[in-house]
Amino acid sequence: MATVVKVQEAKTRLSALLAEVETGAEIVIARGDVPVARLVPVNSPGPRQMGFVGYRVPETFFDALPDEELDVWES
Repeated sequence: MATVVKVQEAKTRLSALLAEVETGAEIVIARGDVPVARLVPVNSPGPRQMGFVGYRVPETFFDALPDEELDVWES
């Protein structure tokens, strides 16, 4: 069950409420008795895994380009 706090309390205790949310809690902010917003943890996707596609860069990928091709790119 989410913890419900009023707007004024949320303004006063925002840092503490965020610390609670970081531990997995859910906070509902209410104006009077009417809920208007919800603080929930952001699900971080984590580090992106490299090499998930079955493709390999050829060894020649990092070789210098021929002068003719460089001229085309630079003009």
